[in-house]
Formats: sequence, C-alpha cells, structure tokens
Amino acid sequence: MTTDQGDDCPPMAVEPLSAACAAVVEQGEHACFGISPFNSYFSADRIRELAAWGLTRFERVDFFVPDAPSAFTFEALGYAPEKAAWKARRQGQYTRNKITTALRSLGVADPGARVLGWPELEGNAAFARLHEQGLKRYAEDPGFRDACREASGRVLAGKLPPGQRPDEEQVERAVRYFLAELPLFLDTPSIVGAGISVFCYHQPPEVLRRLYAGELGWRPAAGQGFAVVTPAGREWIGKEPPR
Repeated sequence: MTTDQGDDCPPMAVEPLSAACAAVVEQGEHACFGISPFNSYFSADRIRELAAWGLTRFERVDFFVPDAPSAFTFEALGYAPEKAAWKARRQGQYTRNKITTALRSLGVADPGARVLGWPELEGNAAFARLHEQGLKRYAEDPGFRDACREASGRVLAGKLPPGQRPDEEQVERAVRYFLAELPLFLDTPSIVGAGISVFCYHQPPEVLRRLYAGELGWRPAAGQGFAVVTPAGREWIGKEPPR
C-alpha cells in the first residue's frame, strides 16, 4: 500500500489489487470513482476529498453512480418494484448532486458530464456489450455464477435482521446489481474512451480480488486497474447500508 498526497487535498492510502493495477495507477491517465448511493461512507465531505485527490493525481476523473441498479437490492429486501425504483431514483439524484457540487467547488466547469449513471450508461455501446457478456457468463459459467452470488449474498445478509439469511430468490434479484456494475470493473477505458483507467473504491468484495487475480476465467481488459482508495490514517469501519 502507498500513500498519495496532492497539493490541496488530504493524503490517500492506495492499494492496487495487482502489479498491473499499480502500473495503471502510476500512469495517472484516468480514474473512475465508484460512489454508492446508499452508503453513508460517501458524505459530501468524503466525495469532495476523493474528487480533490483524483483531480490532482489523474488527467481525468469520472464518478460511477449505480443509481437505477440499486433498485435490485431493494427488490431483494421485499420492496415492490415501483417503490424500489423510486427510492433508487431519488437517492441517485441526491448522490449526483453531491458529486456535482464537489466538482464545481473544485473548479470543474461541467461537473454533470463527469457522472456516469444508468441514463448515461444504458446507451453506451461498450457498456451494453460488456453487460450482455456478463449476463451470458453468469448464465453459462457455474464457477463465475457462484462467485457473483456469494458476493451478493454477503452484501444482502448485512441488510437483513440479525440471524436471517437471504434465500435463493433474494440472492438472484440482488446479484443483478453486481452484474450491472461489472462492466466498469472489466473495461472502463472502452466505456469512457480512455487509454487506461483505474476504478477506485474503498471496500472491494472478494469476488473482485479473484477477478483481478485471474481466478474466474474472465480477466479485466489490459488497460483496466482497480485500487482500494481510502483517506490515509482515517480508516472507516461500519456496515454498509443498501448500496
């Protein structure tokens, strides 16, 4: 793990998931920050810190907000699809506003253009291709499917009452959230038109460590990296609410 500090932002602890990921971070071309709409970790101040660091460290930054896919988690928790979609849409817009406010305060002229949510991604040809490939692999590859379901099951279990475990149907609904995120873990460069890119998040599930280690039969693109990025010396400990 290394610590990076820009001129005008707090130091960040950076843990690339592999040597190849470390090389992508070092080149500093593009970073995509994952910002989960229902995670209290991403306060307005935290988003501004991440944005300030990213703008100092990389030539270009984008922020991925899985707004519409968050509805899958709520459906798995028992919400009706209409209610789940409404909650996801409302919180997604709130999260977008926090990001654009942070970027505007840092001098970014068109902050809305730096947010990648479902409206931006569902019409993106590269994203659509990767999403379809992920759905196909999930249907046809038992090992990949089990890894995705295990990760989604763990996340979902943390949102249920103590002692309660998600059933098969709940996990099958919740896993659609992860499959909607997967293209950004596999090939952000093709989605955003960059040469290389590193996806930054503070708490990657084990399935991503396995993905980047080449254990799941499907490797990220050559220019794709992943790094665990957290404020140095201020480790966040807590349970994530619905993402």
